[in-house]
Amino acid sequence: MATDQGPSPSPGPGVPPDALSAAPAVTVAGPRVHRAEEVLTPEAVAFVAGLHRAFEGRRQELLARRRARRAEIAEAGTLDFLPGTAHIRAGDWRVAEAPRALQDRRVEITGPTDRKMVINALNSGARVWLADFEDATSPTWENVVGGQINLIDAFEGGIDFTGPQGRAYALRPAAELATVVVRPRGWHLDETHLLVDGAPVAGALLDFGLYFFHNAARLIARGPEDPNSGPYFYLPKTESHLEARLWNDVFTHAQAALGIPYGTVRATVLIETITAAFEMDEILYELRDHAAGLNAGRWDYLFSIVKNFRDAGEHYILPDRNTVTIASPFMAAYTRLLVRTCHRRGAHAIGGMAAFIPSRRDPEVTAAALEKVKADKDREAGHGFDGSWVAHPDLVPVARASFDAVLGERPHQKDNPGPAEPVTAAQLLDIAGAGGSCTRAGLHNAVQVGVRYIEAWLRGLGAVAIFHLMEDAATAEISRSQVWQWIHNGVVLADTGEKATAALVRRLVAEELAGLRAGLGADAYADGRWDEAAALFEQVALAEEFVDFLTLPALPLLD
Repeated sequence: MATDQGPSPSPGPGVPPDALSAAPAVTVAGPRVHRAEEVLTPEAVAFVAGLHRAFEGRRQELLARRRARRAEIAEAGTLDFLPGTAHIRAGDWRVAEAPRALQDRRVEITGPTDRKMVINALNSGARVWLADFEDATSPTWENVVGGQINLIDAFEGGIDFTGPQGRAYALRPAAELATVVVRPRGWHLDETHLLVDGAPVAGALLDFGLYFFHNAARLIARGPEDPNSGPYFYLPKTESHLEARLWNDVFTHAQAALGIPYGTVRATVLIETITAAFEMDEILYELRDHAAGLNAGRWDYLFSIVKNFRDAGEHYILPDRNTVTIASPFMAAYTRLLVRTCHRRGAHAIGGMAAFIPSRRDPEVTAAALEKVKADKDREAGHGFDGSWVAHPDLVPVARASFDAVLGERPHQKDNPGPAEPVTAAQLLDIAGAGGSCTRAGLHNAVQVGVRYIEAWLRGLGAVAIFHLMEDAATAEISRSQVWQWIHNGVVLADTGEKATAALVRRLVAEELAGLRAGLGADAYADGRWDEAAALFEQVALAEEFVDFLTLPALPLLD
């Protein structure tokens, strides 16, 4: 049951005096969260309310523009670079110099902001930790607020954790810690536990606002020699340079409101939508005083291709997701363009995720997977990337060795311009060139991963180990979107000759639930949320109309 969590906020130090003007109420409601009052102070909530009032109208306009853009793509059946911004792509400009803490990003680890992960990620030996309030976090109110508490505790040196087996976790000396880069939620998600003028705030503005309000000055005071010496961010789900412009205006507003020097914020944008891939230059240009780089977000990128070209014909049908690698021609074109664009503009190019989870029970499986991880990171480093992501601390030395071999003592390789030949729209859209096939095994895997991930997400877990891979919401999205695409395009499965149909998917879901019930036992199965997860998976995979994000119908099922 929702409960009021504090007094009506009033402006505090550094908050504009009109931050709450014309406000009938600012309501913070939700389940009780331990120590919430330390984060949801009147001043912090007022700051977030000010962001909402300043930018909510534009957010809604941009969300409407996404829908209009998708309709245009459906009508045209293609995409191209924007003619109206050709002067930006041709111009001679560069982004601001990266701060010391973000000069060397050769290995970055990702993960949610639960207490154990905070400690393990900071201690991992990675140069950067992506502290994830987005795809790796199930946005329960406890996770949203608790994650902010954990980050404050980490910066204050007061974080520790004792596991169920009695193992204690604590931070290493500050000089050895990873640099924290926070990923707030995407523009599409609301936070229903904070209402301003009767409307929910954007999850993006809440995550950014609370973190910036509580930590910007604290981090700056640590000094440039400290790995955590400023407020740094990853920006997800960006679909256009206009959305990047909105973020830039949010940064400018927030810095002015709290008396933080302009340009202190640094942001890396995930190029994980097909529309953003055609606007890389423009996105960096909009953020040029606050930009740190671009990242190749693989799974969401594939999901975006399906979402935007789901009804554009056979050319755009993706084969089994696990057969589409970064070496596939259209993915290789995307990464070439990203490296070339970043280095031309003085920005970092950060590679994709190595999601493998080592298994101490099966050393042969682990050894084979580590070879694949090494080959992937060798390829990224050799193709000009300045760093890359891993999902597990055991992968940090593997990725670091790949980049050490290319970088040596250099912090990055921005002097590597990448391939000289331009990347064309046709190359970015050559999905058919990936080869591969659509199989019953691939369909079964999509059902298994989708149902298992959604069940964990409903229980408040956003990063989940499934079949030796660390999966997050992007994985569930590509899984269910492929199912939708195959069914609606009448795909015939290569290994069995069956047609992909809703009836077949429902049988696979039923078989998966039966197997889980038998394997877990009746009591453990009942303790989970398997039936709800299966129903939600079928809803987003089999509905006649494609649901933009599975998290939208899933959100009401959380606390």
